[in-house]
Amino acid sequence: MAQMNAVNEAIHPNRPPAVALADSYRVYVLAIIWIVLLLRFVDLQIISVLLESIRKEFAVTDTQLGLLSGLAFSVFYGLLGLPVAWAADRYSRRNIITIAVGLWSLMTAMCGLATSFASLFLARVGVGVGEAGGTAPTYSLISDYFPPNRRATAFAILNCAVPVGVFCGFLVGGYVGAKYGWRAAFVAVGLPGVLLALLVRLTIREPRRGFSDPVLADSAVPPLKDTLKYLLSMRSYRHFVWGSSIFTMGAMGSGIWIPSFFIRVHGMAPAEIAPWLACIYGGGGLIGALAGGWLADRAVERTGDKRWYAWLSGLSTIAILPFSFFVYLWPNPIQALLVHVGTAFLMHAWMGPLYGTIQGLAGVKRRAMAAAVNMLTINLVAYGMGPLLVGVASDYFNARFGDESLRYSILAIVVFAYTWAGVHFLLAAKTLRQDLELAAADSNPPR
Repeated sequence: MAQMNAVNEAIHPNRPPAVALADSYRVYVLAIIWIVLLLRFVDLQIISVLLESIRKEFAVTDTQLGLLSGLAFSVFYGLLGLPVAWAADRYSRRNIITIAVGLWSLMTAMCGLATSFASLFLARVGVGVGEAGGTAPTYSLISDYFPPNRRATAFAILNCAVPVGVFCGFLVGGYVGAKYGWRAAFVAVGLPGVLLALLVRLTIREPRRGFSDPVLADSAVPPLKDTLKYLLSMRSYRHFVWGSSIFTMGAMGSGIWIPSFFIRVHGMAPAEIAPWLACIYGGGGLIGALAGGWLADRAVERTGDKRWYAWLSGLSTIAILPFSFFVYLWPNPIQALLVHVGTAFLMHAWMGPLYGTIQGLAGVKRRAMAAAVNMLTINLVAYGMGPLLVGVASDYFNARFGDESLRYSILAIVVFAYTWAGVHFLLAAKTLRQDLELAAADSNPPR
């Protein structure tokens, strides 16, 4: 890091000197942001293990539950992501993250105070409003703390908060929900976020834009229109956005409904299935996220070919398909759950390479916006439609298959989504090297 600071100062002697950052502090920042994303996914995922209790209390349909777990959260989360990213590319990302964490945590706790399905729906909308500031600013911040050749690993570590968050959501939701009720579960995971927001505000420093890039261009952040035009002109970026969105549609559709699947189809109790899913997603997903980032960085380092970031993402996604057929069609629930470990591993292996590469495609000046456009699409396509499509299909097929309808509804969406997403990831490799070179040239125009 000291050598990188010296290079920057030699190239731009008129720029204010960079603040020296020890490796230990960068690890600390990564750890705090990891906890931020952990709580984000706890608050997002916990509703899945509570759906059956909510359905029984409010006497609602699967379609209504799909709306509650999907669109109630995703619409405002996605639409507010762009203005939040615009602000994050110009103002303090630390402050934006602080406000976002505090807001979504309070609204999660408010879910526990709901007295009707409508009030619970509105509280979930509030969670989505808060979580709109939870991704783009954090991705941009971490990109300024870690250099390009370490970003896939850093983002793999960051995104392993996803399976660990799912682990905690299932575990806390299953235990607290069974012992104290679903309302107590929402309060239990919401309140710690308020303390975390204070920790972010008091201990994290805002680095200079492009701090960890060896060469920087002294230019203002481009207007929103120019940024969107630039990003959407890159074929690899478009394929990454669509691929990640379509994949997440299948992952969210299955992840939200899989507790209900094992409860209805296999007769397992919520308190019984929750620890299983917690360990599967937490263990298999954690190892998959870390292994994916590490393998991608090593493959690129040894071959010099950055297309491995796309190739690994595509291959790991398509490889999920045989696991999925076994999980949802096999009659023995314990054997199906054991095989699901392989699904969880592969579901998370693509995240570090892909999200780290998206930050590289954005260049120094558009990082938050690149993440926000991606998350907007993910939210509208995945978080909004995934759970809803499964719920609608389940209600439609219920007359013919009864509780078995959930089996075929989930399987249909995951096969469709994972196949289509894998194709997008592999197509992204065709232009990835050229697009990364364009991003580097845009960040460092000839002087």
